[in-house]
Amino acid sequence: MIGSVLVANRGEIACRVFRTCRELGIASAAVYSDADAGALHVREADVAVRLPGAAAADTYLRGDAVVRAALAAGADAVHPGYGFLSESAAFARAVGEAGLVWIGPPPAVIEAMASKTRAKRIMSEAGVPVLVAGEPPLLVKAAAGGGGRGMRVVRDLALLDAEVASARAEAMAAFGDDEVFVEPYVEGGRHVEVQILADAHGTVWALGTRDCSLQRRHQKVIEEAPAPGLGPELAEELTRAAVAAARAIGYVGAGTVEFLVTPEGRPFFLEVNTRLQVEHPVTEAVYGLDLVALQIRVAEGAALGAGPPMASGHAVEARLYAEDPGAGWRPQVGVVRELSVGVRCRGLRGGG
Repeated sequence: MIGSVLVANRGEIACRVFRTCRELGIASAAVYSDADAGALHVREADVAVRLPGAAAADTYLRGDAVVRAALAAGADAVHPGYGFLSESAAFARAVGEAGLVWIGPPPAVIEAMASKTRAKRIMSEAGVPVLVAGEPPLLVKAAAGGGGRGMRVVRDLALLDAEVASARAEAMAAFGDDEVFVEPYVEGGRHVEVQILADAHGTVWALGTRDCSLQRRHQKVIEEAPAPGLGPELAEELTRAAVAAARAIGYVGAGTVEFLVTPEGRPFFLEVNTRLQVEHPVTEAVYGLDLVALQIRVAEGAALGAGPPMASGHAVEARLYAEDPGAGWRPQVGVVRELSVGVRCRGLRGGG
């Protein structure tokens, strides 16, 4: 049984994991950079270990330093959260080699899904539908990336070589890997994902769908669970494909299989996120589950039940952006001193 968990992250996700640890009676440990010494996650943890330095590259992205911190804190296990080292196979291996429990999928699974081109080959062989490049419009994408970096839409084949070169340069700068690939650009497609949870005994749960089509700069803004307007047959097709994808790679733990759904209702595999997603709470709200608690129990070797509980209701999550309109809408940081949220509902009865 896990008695203490170090979260190799900061901010909201660290606090989220600490909350579940308290409910389970598990001790929590935080890591923090000099810049985050006064942060909330440092105060929330039972133990906090300093990572010398201020920049993320010198602290949260130093796997060796995080592993040493976990050992110093007396932790039994490491939860990666999301971002930073959460999808680093090398870090997952280092955690295991240090005698700690990794609360996530096996390193080989993370490695297999790290490249979108390799992931597509695996899924195609498993019978999961994938997009195949043809005529324009085309989409150039970074094989190792995300968040819209290294991504270009090409509507004229004469421009393809130049856009590929540009995407390669951006991918190398952002991810240290200049591999890119080309697939059809689907006009008006929907971004729909399926939450999966698998144990080490061969059971895979598909916990419904989430719609994250509303995006800004290829970053998700609104998340809805379940994805509205899919219809039962398409929803079932998506969940079957997600389970097939998980089984094809021997997935263990919580993860997300992402799909592109065409306007005609045809789903195609995009990628597997080998970690907990920012939007996991909308699935938890619909299914009445604690995904972090289940992650921990699966990491301990527990078996999932025959099937998940029934979904009930609908949940929506919105991300708030802090940007400076005077500087080309560049992201900015600061202190929120006042927040007012207005909601207008139309067509509701009973005074809603």
